[in-house]
Amino acid sequence: MTSRQRWTRRLLWIALGLTLVMALVWALRPTPVPVSVAQVIVGPFVDSITEEGRTRLRDTWNVSVPIAGYLQRVLLEVGDEVERGEVLFRLEPSPAPALDSRSRQQAEDALQAAEARLEAARANLETARAEQRFAEAEYERYRQLHQRNLVSTTELEQRQSQRDRQRALERAAASSVEAASFEVESARAVLAVASGQRGDIEHPELEVRAPIDGVVLGRYRCCEGSVAAGEPILELGRLDDLEIQVDLLSMDAVHLRPGMTVRITGWGGEPLAGRVRRIEPAGFTRISALGVDEQRVPVIVDFDEAVEPAALGLGSGFRVDVEFLVWQAEEILQLPTSALFRATGQWTVFVVADGHAVSRRVEVGRRSGLVTQVVGGLEQGERVIVHPGERVADGVRVSPDP
Repeated sequence: MTSRQRWTRRLLWIALGLTLVMALVWALRPTPVPVSVAQVIVGPFVDSITEEGRTRLRDTWNVSVPIAGYLQRVLLEVGDEVERGEVLFRLEPSPAPALDSRSRQQAEDALQAAEARLEAARANLETARAEQRFAEAEYERYRQLHQRNLVSTTELEQRQSQRDRQRALERAAASSVEAASFEVESARAVLAVASGQRGDIEHPELEVRAPIDGVVLGRYRCCEGSVAAGEPILELGRLDDLEIQVDLLSMDAVHLRPGMTVRITGWGGEPLAGRVRRIEPAGFTRISALGVDEQRVPVIVDFDEAVEPAALGLGSGFRVDVEFLVWQAEEILQLPTSALFRATGQWTVFVVADGHAVSRRVEVGRRSGLVTQVVGGLEQGERVIVHPGERVADGVRVSPDP
C-alpha cells in the first residue's frame, strides 16, 4: 500500500468519526418545548364585574285579617290579577257558643226585665210630653199677659224656665226609651243564641278589598275557618316594580357608583340594560362553597325604562347574571391574563423571539377576567406564552402551537 493510499484511508476514517460525533451531538440536543402563544393586541377593553343576582319586588302588600272572625273560602290563586277595590275575601262574625239551661233561663229573665224597663221608659216619656205641653201652654198665656202688662217680667221668666226644664225632661225620657229598646234587642239576641235560633239575627259580612292593582304573589290561607286578628291571608305586588338585588364582594362594591350602566344576562333571553340605583351602606357575612367567610354588600339594580320585565316573563325571585361596567375604552393594548406570572415581586411574561422564550418585565393596568391591560413593556403584535409550564425558562427553545 502506497503512502497516498494510507493518507486517503486515514482521512476517510477521520471524516467518518466526525460524522458520528455530529450525529451524536444532534441526537442529544434538547428538543423545543411545545407552548401555546397569544398575540398582544390593541382593541376595545371593558373592565367589568359579573355576579349572580335575584329579581325582587320593590314593594309588596300583605293583606291580613283586620278583626277576628270566620273566614270564607279564598277563591283567588297565586298569579291571579286583581284590581284596586276588588273583593279579596270575606269575613263573618265568629259563631257564639250555645248556652246551658240555667243561662237560658237567665236570658229569658233578662229579656223580661228589659221589656219592663222599656215599658216604664215609655210611660215616663208620655208623662214628660204631657207636662211639656202644659208648660208650653202656661208660657204662652203668661207671654200674652205680659204684653198687656198684667204680669211681671219675673213671672214670665219663671214660666219660660219651667218650659225649658220640661223640654229637657222630655229629651231625657226619649233617650231612656231608646236605651231600653237597645237592651231589649240585646237580650233577645242572647236568648236566640241560647235557644239555638239564629235566623232572626243579622250577620253582616266584612269584605276585605285589594289596596292596589297587581297580582297575587302568595296565598297563606285558602280554606274556611276561624282566623285571628292580624293573620296574613294574601300577598300582593306589581310586577312592573321589579328590581334586582346583587350581593357583591365588598372589595368589588367600592368600585360602583349610583347610575352606573349594567348588562343583565342569563335570564333566558337577549341581554337587557339596567342601572345601579343604590349601594347599601351595610354589608353582611356569607360563607362561600369553600367554607370561606366573605363580606358581601347588597347592590340594587333597576331595569332600563324601555324594558318591561313583566312582558318578558320575569317575576319575583328569578335568577339573572348582572355585569357591572366599571370602565371601558376602544383602543387599549392588552394581553391574556394567563400569560402573566410573578417573578421577584414583579409581573413577567415570556416573549417568543427567534424560537426562544425570553422573560420580560411588564407593567399592567386594569383587569377584566381573561384580559389584562398592558401599560408598558410590550408592543402590539408581539407573541407571549400563555400558561407557561415548569419546562419554560429564559432562553429555552420553544415550539409554538400552530
